[in-house]
Amino acid sequence: MPALTRTLGRNGPAVSAIGLGAWAIGGPHSRDGKPIGWGEVDDDESVRAIHAALGAGITYIDTADVYGCGHSERVIARALRGHRDGVVVSTKFGFTYDEQTKESPGSDASPAYIRQACEASLRRLETDVIDLYQFHLNQYPLDRAGEVRDTLDALVAEGKIRAFGWSTDDAERAAFFAESPNCASVQQRFNLFDGDVATLEVAERSGLASIVRSPLGMGLLTGKMSKQTSFAETDVRSGWDFSGRQGEQLDRLADIRSILTADGRSLAQGALGWLLARSDAFVPIPGIRTVAQAEENAGVLERGPLPHSALAEIDAILAATPN
Repeated sequence: MPALTRTLGRNGPAVSAIGLGAWAIGGPHSRDGKPIGWGEVDDDESVRAIHAALGAGITYIDTADVYGCGHSERVIARALRGHRDGVVVSTKFGFTYDEQTKESPGSDASPAYIRQACEASLRRLETDVIDLYQFHLNQYPLDRAGEVRDTLDALVAEGKIRAFGWSTDDAERAAFFAESPNCASVQQRFNLFDGDVATLEVAERSGLASIVRSPLGMGLLTGKMSKQTSFAETDVRSGWDFSGRQGEQLDRLADIRSILTADGRSLAQGALGWLLARSDAFVPIPGIRTVAQAEENAGVLERGPLPHSALAEIDAILAATPN
């Protein structure tokens, strides 16, 4: 059992408090000619990285069918052959995609498409059941979400999925899904600089896991970027402007760096430790592409949350710093 665990929902399994985000290992894919992936990847290194994460105590893997237009799921299946026991795997649905062209042209949340997407993910993941199936359309109209929830409840009853959640930063949407006893999670963006507290409160109040995407600010909180950093055209971050918002965040990070790393943690481990101290509902899923990243992130399981004194000091500094 990992050194630090969280419960995935009201009656769900215990999972490692830090998960593995598998967006980056999907490789290049695009929508309307714009990159929505993280550039080229080495599948062999991705498999080694997943194995390293498992060996270091990670038991939760989070992906989506659209990541690499099916490729991330296939890489995970390859990595988990002979390693599936004790690993909780989550994927998402809602975006349409073409595995050959690596294009994601739009979205579909009709009952028929949800069932089609579920069967496709089951095949690619080489599994009989999806542990957690998450609705990927953040701002899907609430007045149409009942049909989605009903379909997911039916998939639970049929044994295709064990539980479901919504990847949304909207508290009202999260609360609507939470009404179902089969809802185990909400996935939201949260890190030192971003996050919707009202959505987190829904998770805490309802006994759901709050799965944290972008816990390291898409790499900005690792300390490995500067205002001169640039990205490949196939990288979703290629449009970042370090003379603007991202540059301001780097400046704010410098103000709290010494606190995050005071007990020997790396900067990334400090940022993840801040999240674990912030809420017992949080399950951060930092992305990985290398063995080194997997091992660094998993190290938080041993180090644990930041001390509450450090949390208070950081929050005071950030509160005094303009966004």
